Amino acid sequence: MSQFNELKNKDGEIDKERIKKIIPYNEHFLFIDKVLSLEGNKIVAIKDLSGKEDFLKGHFVGFPIMPGALTVEGMGQAGTLLARGNIPNHNEKDVLAYRLKEVKFSAPIFPHDTIRFEVESIAQDERSAIMQGKAFVKDALVAEALMMLAIVNRQEFRSKFGK
Repeated sequence: MSQFNELKNKDGEIDKERIKKIIPYNEHFLFIDKVLSLEGNKIVAIKDLSGKEDFLKGHFVGFPIMPGALTVEGMGQAGTLLARGNIPNHNEKDVLAYRLKEVKFSAPIFPHDTIRFEVESIAQDERSAIMQGKAFVKDALVAEALMMLAIVNRQEFRSKFGK
């Protein structure tokens, strides 16, 4: 992942502002606060839930938990960072969810939890990536998914589907 080494701090971590230089997300939809490690075919990243996130206000009323779809989104964003580390000229590409399989939720995620996303690349070429994602709270596995990501030319994709 030499192309992202310059974004790492002395501890090998990547903070939120530097993450936004790699993937095209902003505060409103960024589900990674920090990358703890990004090496070879594995990434470990975290998201700290403050308890003030908008989605917690309505999911569920009186018993707020993180929506499962957003947990998978966090795994996908970590996977996107990992995939981009292996793509020459990654800024010319978009990395998109293509297929999810074997998605499992083992326990709810609550306000003030810290979610640790661990994603491993199983296979990647210039057009796709297959990744195994897991989400943990403390050391308990709370979710997992097999993710297939499409890697497309950004300009062509946005021209074809842009409005």
